[in-house]
Amino acid sequence: MAAGEERRFTVPPAAAGQRLDVFLAEQLAERSRSALARLIRAGAVELDGRRARPGESLRAGDRLTVRLPAPQPLTLTPTAIPLSILYQDEQLAVIDKPAGLVVHPAAGHSEGTLVHALLYHLEGLAGIGDRLRPGIVHRLDKDTSGLLLVAKTELAQRRLSARIAERAVKREYLALVWGQLATASGVIDAPIGRDPRQRPRMAVRPDGGRPARTRFSRIDSLSGFDYIRLELETGRTHQIRVHLAHVGHPVFGDPLYGGRRVRAEGRSREERETQRELLALLGRQALHAWRLSFEHPFTGELQVFTAPLPPDMRATLARLGCAHPMPDD
Repeated sequence: MAAGEERRFTVPPAAAGQRLDVFLAEQLAERSRSALARLIRAGAVELDGRRARPGESLRAGDRLTVRLPAPQPLTLTPTAIPLSILYQDEQLAVIDKPAGLVVHPAAGHSEGTLVHALLYHLEGLAGIGDRLRPGIVHRLDKDTSGLLLVAKTELAQRRLSARIAERAVKREYLALVWGQLATASGVIDAPIGRDPRQRPRMAVRPDGGRPARTRFSRIDSLSGFDYIRLELETGRTHQIRVHLAHVGHPVFGDPLYGGRRVRAEGRSREERETQRELLALLGRQALHAWRLSFEHPFTGELQVFTAPLPPDMRATLARLGCAHPMPDD
C-alpha cells in the first residue's frame, strides 16, 4: 500500500449497525484492528466529513475517509535458507515450498521468510513488484507445502499477475479431510470474507464476501477420512480451508478451522487414539499445492509442474492405508 494513501468507503446496507473499527478491519484486511483503532484515535479517519470516534456505530450510506500512514522502513536481508527450485529461466521460477515457511514479511515475521530466501538464491529480484514481496504473484499459507510461482522481472510480474487474475493459471491441491464428503466430486461455491468475530480467520459470508469457487474430487476414501484433489477457480485467502470447514470436512490438522480436534462421536477408544497419533505425526494441515500449469508469459508454451508429497503427508496417508497417494494425471 502506497505511503500516505487515502482510502474512501461508503457503508453498504449490510454493514449498518456495525462498529467502525470492525468495518474497517474487514475493508483493510492487511491492517490489524488495533492499528486501525489507533488511526481513529489519532484523527486519521473521517465519518461524513467529521472526525470519527472509536467504537461508534455506522449507518448505511455513511462515507468514510481513511488516511493511511507511510509503512515503517524494513530492510530485507538475503538469507541462505535452503530452497527447492524446480525450474527457472530469465523470467520466472517455480519453487517447491516446505511447510512452516512464511512466504513474505508480515507482522511477527520480519525475518526468515521465503522472500528472504529468494533474494539470496535469485539474482536481481530486489525491486521486482512490491518492495516487501518482490517477485511474489500468489501465496501459500505458512503450513501449506508445495508449488509457488515467482516472477524474476518486472514485466513477468505484471504478466503473471494478470494471468492469475484472469484465472489462466491452474492451481491444484491435495488434501486429507475429516469424514467422507457427500459426493465423490463437486464444486463448493460460497463467498468468503473476513470473520467478523475472529480477525485471523476468514469465513463464508453470504452478506458481502467475495465470490469463491473450489472444485474437488475424491482420490481415496479412508477410515474416517477422504483424500481429495482440489482446484481453485478463485484465489481467496484460506479459500480451500474455509470451504472445506464450511461443508463440515475441515482439512486434517488445520488448527484455525477445526481440523485439529479429535472426532470422538461414534468412535472407539482405539480410533480416537489413532487420530491423536496421526495429528502428532503430521503437525500441520494436510494440504499440499501439488500441480501448477500455465502458459509461459513470453513463449506461450504450456508449462506443467508437479511437486511430490512431502514425507509427513506421505507417512500420514500410508498409516491410513492409502496405496496410491499421487494422482495418475
